[in-house]
Amino acid sequence: MKIGMIGLGKMGLNLVKNLRDHGIDVAANDLSAAAREDAALAGATACADLEALKAALPAPRIVWVMVPAGKPTDATIASLATLLDPEDIVIDGGNSFYQDSLRHAALLLEQGIHFFDVGTSGGMAGARADGNFMIGGDAATFKTIEPIFAAIAQTDGYLYVGPAGSGHYLKMVHNGIEYGMMQAIGEGFDVLANGPFDYDNAAVAKMWNHGSVIRGWLMELAESAFSKDADLTQIKGVMHSSGEGAWTVTEAQRLHVPTPVISSALMMRYRSEQDDTMTGKVVAALRNEFGGHAVDQK
Repeated sequence: MKIGMIGLGKMGLNLVKNLRDHGIDVAANDLSAAAREDAALAGATACADLEALKAALPAPRIVWVMVPAGKPTDATIASLATLLDPEDIVIDGGNSFYQDSLRHAALLLEQGIHFFDVGTSGGMAGARADGNFMIGGDAATFKTIEPIFAAIAQTDGYLYVGPAGSGHYLKMVHNGIEYGMMQAIGEGFDVLANGPFDYDNAAVAKMWNHGSVIRGWLMELAESAFSKDADLTQIKGVMHSSGEGAWTVTEAQRLHVPTPVISSALMMRYRSEQDDTMTGKVVAALRNEFGGHAVDQK
């Protein structure tokens, strides 16, 4: 089996290495010549453009797109719609919005090209080995690409979940849950940092990850982070967001499903991006006005 990989960033290149580890040949393309060279060193066939990628693949072709969501993915899918042949297969493994995936599926279907939206989890480590994949697309055609996921996923780490759009929808909700879990972990260590006792954060995280109710990979990552910087003094507390938490909250609002934890976690992400806020100024001023409460001056 040989597949194409478009996008050789941290996730894409690790997927190439994972695929090669399992004997799957890869033709790899990226705008960066250096990235193509890295893929070649991993055993892939480096392709300078999409035409070369197509030529390097046997029909029916399987092309995996691993570029940033939004305009880059839109442009890549549009190019593939005009380049590929009927019965070829396109996989979008990025963090695309599920409505975009529905649009991409319809666009490719007009050309007789199959589309799969694949929510990819496990971070860079999962892309490199034992990944996690949530797969939407045509059920019958899925049998053609299932051996890929059986090879590169952790045992029980891939699932066909339904028609086009369902894979990225599931990943969207997954990431919303992730927002809430990380926020809770962060708040817990914040209480410890401000409490009356002096804890070794790395040791606490390690202990919690061995037998406690809150054990898990995120706690393992917390231990790793604290072991490098005991109180995380070297980094700013800015929590950037990729957009999937916002999509989850918007979808929950559309469905009238209450998601207070995920919504609060999303708002705290936004708050972390600001050094100061008018909201804080107004609330502090009001408390001073009605109760004479202290106001911090710049």
